[in-house]
Amino acid sequence: MRNTLITIAGTILVPCIIHFLVPYLILQATSESAPSQLGLIEVGSVILAVIGISMVIWVSITFVRRGKGTAAPIVPPKEFVAIGLFRFVRNPMYVGLLLVIFAEAVFFRSAWILLYGSLLWLATHSYTVLIEEPELERRFGATYRNYRSTTPRWIPRPPRYPET
Repeated sequence: MRNTLITIAGTILVPCIIHFLVPYLILQATSESAPSQLGLIEVGSVILAVIGISMVIWVSITFVRRGKGTAAPIVPPKEFVAIGLFRFVRNPMYVGLLLVIFAEAVFFRSAWILLYGSLLWLATHSYTVLIEEPELERRFGATYRNYRSTTPRWIPRPPRYPET
């Protein structure tokens, strides 16, 4: 039950605040609004956001089912996870969440949301490099080092790491 609540908080509550509430507040503070008509750019940005949200859901389910933990650092996966989206990129949840932010910036044509997304990516990158990756190497050793050497951190590419 505790893992379920943490998974819900880590998968729904935190991303909703970071990826929907903060951009909404930015739009309110800057008096920016939705475009008056939907065109190709807006439709494309909505598709990107849906892809990003789908990635977050997929990764969250993978962490619970395969990793026996959650995406939240409080209850991290007990098993090393390198299946599904993790075969294409090491941080598919972060990539998905950032896709949502950048899709919002495009949809609303908001330089402020773009700046926010860029700062969020910088913070996420710093956390990943300085804290998360050393912790994963400590926990999973050679398995993680091999995975890291064959799977890109941010830009997805065809898998080189065998599905486990």
